[in-house]
Amino acid sequence: MKFKQLLGALVATALFTPMAFAQNFPTKAVRIVVPFGAGGVADVTARVVAQKMAESLGQAVVIENKPGAGGIVAGDTVAKAEPDGHTLLLMSNGTAVSEGLFKALPFKTLQDFAPVSTLGYFDLAVVTAANSRLKTFGELLAFARANPGKLNLGSINVGSTQHLTAEMFKSAAGVDVQIVPFNGTPAVVTALRGGQIDAAVEIVAPVLTQIQSKALRALAVTSDKRAAVLPDVPTTKEAGLPGYVARSWNGLAAPAKTPAPVIARLNQVIVAALNSPDVKKKLQDLNVDAQPSTPQEASALLASEVKRWGDVIKTAKIAPQ
Repeated sequence: MKFKQLLGALVATALFTPMAFAQNFPTKAVRIVVPFGAGGVADVTARVVAQKMAESLGQAVVIENKPGAGGIVAGDTVAKAEPDGHTLLLMSNGTAVSEGLFKALPFKTLQDFAPVSTLGYFDLAVVTAANSRLKTFGELLAFARANPGKLNLGSINVGSTQHLTAEMFKSAAGVDVQIVPFNGTPAVVTALRGGQIDAAVEIVAPVLTQIQSKALRALAVTSDKRAAVLPDVPTTKEAGLPGYVARSWNGLAAPAKTPAPVIARLNQVIVAALNSPDVKKKLQDLNVDAQPSTPQEASALLASEVKRWGDVIKTAKIAPQ
């Protein structure tokens, strides 16, 4: 009888502990590790959401920027952190891309993280200089098909979402174009305006001012729907290339083995933050479409993106680093 009572107590304790921990969570500041420098779209998105999360959690939610190495440093920091929900990773396309871009990682992308929720999606666009002879996406597509190897399509560095989305254009359109990588958006814009490249693929937010001031022309966005900030710019599907669809995204993940009740609590807080009108407005101003998800949906997205970008890397014959 005593044995049964002891066994029952142990089982009850095992079941109670994670829930009790979740009820007490958080017990200290929550840290969001961002694999990018301060001031970019991902960093600002994380800060906007973190501020609203802190209001609900009753603890500070701080941002720690760890840029470089394709997000590996940030990912490794979170993968090895205590799985108690107090350390989170800002996931992005880059998290998925790294799996196929590097020969070896210090963590397993699909096994060492527990995705909590997506935060938002943001658009990429195919842009030209305002004085370019290519006035529409249809004209760009026709030129690429009629002149193999002669269209120069710029992007930021090799392995970035922009670069791989440019590479996708080649396979989606069945054309031979030259992809020209640069070390940042300012260099891409300078090359476009100076006529060194014909067009470029870039996230909308960093070039929106240039588009609005008529220095650049957006020919199409690669999303499956038009960008709210560029309502007159067609999607690539509308412009004649239905197989060319790509969108950038970000989300939050905890270390694997974080208790499910803690994941559920974090998800609840993130969903509430993203559904608040002030957060939605701030993210919309960044051209980020706030979209929370369940942990299961975030996990499925990460897995599908690992496969998708891995296939793009293989098709582009980009050698793993």
